[in-house]
Amino acid sequence: METILNGTLGGLVAGIATALGAVPVLIGKTLSQRASDTLLGFAAGVMLSASYFSLILPGIDIATEQYGSTLIASLIAGIGIALGAGFVAWLNSSLPHEHFITGQEGADAAAMGRIWLFVIAITIHNFPEGMSIGVAFGDGTTSGISVMTGISLQDMPEGLAVAVALIGRGYSRWKSFLVAALTGMVEPIGALIGASAVSVTHEILPIGLTFSAGAMLYIISHEILPETHRNGHQNRATTGLLFGLILMMILDVTLG
Repeated sequence: METILNGTLGGLVAGIATALGAVPVLIGKTLSQRASDTLLGFAAGVMLSASYFSLILPGIDIATEQYGSTLIASLIAGIGIALGAGFVAWLNSSLPHEHFITGQEGADAAAMGRIWLFVIAITIHNFPEGMSIGVAFGDGTTSGISVMTGISLQDMPEGLAVAVALIGRGYSRWKSFLVAALTGMVEPIGALIGASAVSVTHEILPIGLTFSAGAMLYIISHEILPETHRNGHQNRATTGLLFGLILMMILDVTLG
C-alpha cells in the first residue's frame, strides 16, 4: 500500500506541475514558436534520459538478479519496450485525437468537439508518463522521486505549450488553462495503475519498468521530435533535448 500511495502522490505532483506550467496564460504571457520548440526538445531529453537511466537499466539489473542471466534480462527488457511502444501505438490508432500541427488521427473524429480531440491527444501523451512514475516507485522511493522530478520539470513547459496552443486555436485563457490542467490529472491515474501492477508481485517489475520506457520512447519519436522540427528551430530543439537529457541524468545519479 505504501508503494501505491507514494506512486499515486508522485503522479499527482507531476499533474500539478502541468497545471502550474499553464498559469502564465492567465496573466497574458505568450510563448513564441521558437521557445515552444526548445521547451518541447527539453521535454524529449528528460523523457529519453528517464527512459534509460531510471527505467531500462534498473529493469535489466533487476531481471539479471531474478534470472541470473544478462541475456535473459536483455530479452525481457526488449519485450517490455516493444509492448510499451505497441500499447501507445494502439491507443494512437484507436482513439480519435488531434495534434496541433498534423491534425486529426485515429478513429473517426467527425462527431467530437475539437477541444476534446486535443484533450485525448495530450492524455495519450501523459498517461504513460504517470505509469512510469508509479512503476518507478515500485523499484524504490529514490528511483520514483528521480522519475517524478524529471517528468514534473518537463510537464511545466509542456503545460504552458498546450495552453498557448489552445489559445492560438481560439479558446479563452481560462478554458485553455483548465484543459491543460485537466490533461495533467491523468498522470496520477496512470501512476496508480503502474504502482498497483508492480505491487502485486516483484517478478513483473522488470517488464513494468521497460514497458513504461517503451511507451515514453514511442511518444518521443512519434509525437515530440516531429513537432519540434517542423518550424525551422531544430537546432534549438536539439539543444533543449541535450540539456534535458543531461539534467535528468544528473538528477537520476544524484537522487538514485
